Amino acid sequence: MTTNTQAAVPPASAPQYLERDVGGGVPIKSWTRGVPVEEVAWLQLENTARLPFLFKHVAAMPDVHWGMGATVGSVVATRFAIVPAAVGVDIGCGMMAVRTSLTASDLPTSLVQLRTAIEKAVPHGRSGNGGRHDRGAWGDVPDAVDRVWAGLDDGFQQVLRSAPQLARANHRTHLGTLGTGNHFVEVCIDEAQRLWVMLHSGSRGIGNAIGTAFIERAKVAMRRHQRNLPDENLAWLEQGSPDFEHYLFAVDWAQAFARENRAIMMRATLNALQKQKGIPKFSHDELVVNCHHNYVATETHFGEEVLVTRKGAVRAGVGDFGIIPGSMGARSFIVRGKGNPASFESCSHGAGRTMSRAEAKRSITLAEHREATEGVECRKDKDVIDESPRAYKDIDAVMAAQQDLVEVVHTLKQVLCVKG
Repeated sequence: MTTNTQAAVPPASAPQYLERDVGGGVPIKSWTRGVPVEEVAWLQLENTARLPFLFKHVAAMPDVHWGMGATVGSVVATRFAIVPAAVGVDIGCGMMAVRTSLTASDLPTSLVQLRTAIEKAVPHGRSGNGGRHDRGAWGDVPDAVDRVWAGLDDGFQQVLRSAPQLARANHRTHLGTLGTGNHFVEVCIDEAQRLWVMLHSGSRGIGNAIGTAFIERAKVAMRRHQRNLPDENLAWLEQGSPDFEHYLFAVDWAQAFARENRAIMMRATLNALQKQKGIPKFSHDELVVNCHHNYVATETHFGEEVLVTRKGAVRAGVGDFGIIPGSMGARSFIVRGKGNPASFESCSHGAGRTMSRAEAKRSITLAEHREATEGVECRKDKDVIDESPRAYKDIDAVMAAQQDLVEVVHTLKQVLCVKG
C-alpha cells in the first residue's frame, strides 16, 4: 500500500518539505509532495527518528522507499554513534557522467554493435552464483585495473586487520565491474544534442561484505548492552568503541574503491565508443561528475560537526554537481545543489522504486516493457522486467518535489542502456 501525498507546491517563501512529528523522536522532513510513499517506508523512517542520538531531524527525499535494514532515500545526521544500515551494504554506490564533444548525429543508425562492445569491455551481471567463473568478475585482472588496486591495497590490508574474514570477499576481481540489479551503463543525449556516457555502480562484493559484517557487529553490541530496538537493523556503533573506528575506516576505504570502480568502467566505455567504426575522434574532459549516494561523511550542519549518512541521497551543497537518473526509459538530470540546510544539503538519488522486484515481475508484461523502452538500445527480455520504467516513480514528479534542493543543469535521455 502507498500513500500519495497530493499537495500544491507551496509559495517560494514557504518550506517545500512536509513535516511529520514522531512521538518519542525527532521530526521527519520529507520532500514528497505529489509523490507516492509506502506505509512501510514511513514506519522505517519513524523507527529511525526514535534513535537517541539523532541530530535535528530525519530528511526524506522524494524517491524515498522501503529498503533492507533502513529506508532508501533517507538522510540521517548523528552525534556520537553511527548506524551501519543507514549507509547500507552497497557502500559508495553512486553515479558518474561524462560529457563528450560528440553529438547525436555522430552515432550510427543502429547501436547494437556499440552495446555489444560496451558489454565486452565492462564485466556485468552475475553467473555461477558469483563463483570462480562469474561473468561479472575478472577472470584475469587487466594490468590497468591492477595498477589501481595497488593504490587501494594498503588500505585494504588495514581493513583486514579488524575484519580478517573479508579476505574471502570479492575485491580485486570486482574492481572495474558493473554488477547487477539497478546498476547500468548508458549513452545519453542532452538538450543540446550532446552525447554523454553515464554509469551507476558501487563497491561491489567487498562493499557488501563490509556493510554486512558491521551491521552484524552492531546487532551484537546492542544485544550485549540489552538495548531494545524497534528494528534490530537499526543497531548502532558508539563513538569510542573499536568497531566504530574500524567501521569508519572500512567504509571510507569502500567509498574510495567505489569511486575508482566507476572511473575504470568509464574509461573502458569511452574507449569502446572511440573504437566504434564511423564515430569520429572526440574529447571527453569538459564536464565530469562522480558522486556517491550510499555513504557517510563528517559535515557541519546548523553550526555543529556531525556524521551524515545518506542512503539513496546525493550531497547537494551550494554548487555541488549531482546526477539524478530516471529509469531505463525515462529522462535523467545533471543537477547543481542549492545547499538547502533543511535537507542536510541533500537531494534524491533517482526516481525511486514504486514496486518491489517480485511485484514488477508479476505485473509488468514484456510487451509493456518493450513499449516503455522504445527507442532505447537495451535488453528487452523477462530478466530485466524488474527494472522496467513502471517499477519506478515518475521522475518528473520527483524533480518537481525538490525544486528547493537542486537546479537542473542538463536533461539527458538515454539511447543505449547496458544492464547487469
